[in-house]
Amino acid sequence: MKNRRRVLWLALALTAVLLLPRLTASSFWQNNTADTGDTITISSKEYERLKQYELLDEVKNYVDTYFYEEPDQQLLMDGAIQGLLSGLEDAYSFYYPEEAWTQMHEEDEGKYAGIGVQMLGDYDSGAVTITRVFRDTPAEAAGLKKGDVFLTVEDIQVTTATMQDAVNIMRGIPGEKVHIEVVRAGEVLPFDLIKAEITVNRVESTMLDEQVGYIVLFEFAGGSAEAFTNAYEELKAGEMSSLIVDLRDNPGGWVDDGIKIADLFLDRELLYYAEDRAGSQEKFYTTEGKDDIPLVILVNENSASSSEIVTAALKDYERAMVVGEKTFGKGIIQYVIPLSDNKSGFQFTYAQYFSPLGHKVHKEGVTPDILVEMPEDLKSMFFELGDMAGPQLARAFEEAKKLSE
Repeated sequence: MKNRRRVLWLALALTAVLLLPRLTASSFWQNNTADTGDTITISSKEYERLKQYELLDEVKNYVDTYFYEEPDQQLLMDGAIQGLLSGLEDAYSFYYPEEAWTQMHEEDEGKYAGIGVQMLGDYDSGAVTITRVFRDTPAEAAGLKKGDVFLTVEDIQVTTATMQDAVNIMRGIPGEKVHIEVVRAGEVLPFDLIKAEITVNRVESTMLDEQVGYIVLFEFAGGSAEAFTNAYEELKAGEMSSLIVDLRDNPGGWVDDGIKIADLFLDRELLYYAEDRAGSQEKFYTTEGKDDIPLVILVNENSASSSEIVTAALKDYERAMVVGEKTFGKGIIQYVIPLSDNKSGFQFTYAQYFSPLGHKVHKEGVTPDILVEMPEDLKSMFFELGDMAGPQLARAFEEAKKLSE
C-alpha cells in the first residue's frame, strides 16, 4: 500500500537533507584526495556521518580511474541507491530510476505499454505470481494464466527482490519483444511476447438479480475510487437492496482510494491506524455521511494491502459479511517519494497498520466470517462477470440474498 499523504512535505524535507550531504560530501572527499587550496569546515558530527560513505567513495574512485571502459555515472548512482535500499531486505522498498518512475505513473493512469498482467509477490517465499491476465493483451493471446509463477524475465531471475526490475523490462515501447518463463503445475513454460498498449479497467459491475448488486474492484489505483463510486451510484439507482464487493486478487494500491471507498459505508469511524518503529501512531478516519446498504465482501489469498484495510475495518464494525479465503497479509505501508531531480524516486516501508480493533494484518491476514475455498481446478479459470459457477461468488450471493430480506 502506498500513501500519498504528506509526500510533498516529506519530499521537500528529504530534498533539503539529501542536497546538503551531496555537496558537502563531494567537497569533503575531493579536498582529501586533491590539493585544491580550498578549505571546508564541518562539524565532527557531520564528519562522522560522511565518513560512513568513505568505502563507497573509495570503490567509485577506483572504478572511475581504472575500469576498462568509461563508466556511465548515472547507472553507477542508480545502482548505489538501489543497493542502499536493498540493504533493508524489504521487498517493498526500492528505487525508481528515471524510466521506471515514468512507467510507474503511466501504469497508475491505467495506460501503458507492456504485456498485460497483474502480479503479486509473496513476502515470505519470494515467489511472484500472476493474479490477473487482462483481456485482449499479449499475455492473454500467448496463453499466460492466473496462478502462473514467474521464473525469469529475460536474464533476470524473478523474486520479490527483483520484481520491480522485471516489471521495468516488461514495460516499454509497443512492438518490443520480451522473453519470460513461468512455472505452471511444476512445469517450466517459455513465452515470447510482443509489448502492446494496455488499457486497465479498475472496476466492473452488474446486477446479479433484481436485488443483489455486484462490483469487482481490481486495484486501488488510477482513479479507482471515482470508478467504484460511479458504479455504485449506477447500481443504487435501480432496485439494488444489497451489494457484493469483490476484492479477490486485488493487490492493493493507494490508501487514499481505500479511504474514499470505505467512506461510502462508514460514518466518522476509525478506518485503521499506522504504527512506526518508535511506536508512534497515526489514525485515519472516514468522514460523516454513509449508506446503510447491506454488504458482502469477497476476498481470497491474493487480496492484499488496501484491500485488507477496507475488509478488516468493515469486519471489525460488523458492517459487512466477509466471505472467501484468508487474505494475503500485507499489513505494511509505503511512501513513494520523488527525488530532487524531479524524474526519479523511491518507495520505502515506514509503518505497519492495524485494524480499528487493533488486529495485526501483516503476515497474518484477515480471516473471513465464512470460509469458502476455491477448488484447485478452478483457481486459474477466468470467469465472466457475474458467473456463479465458482463456489465463492455463489456463497456470497446466497448471503447477500439473506441480507436483502
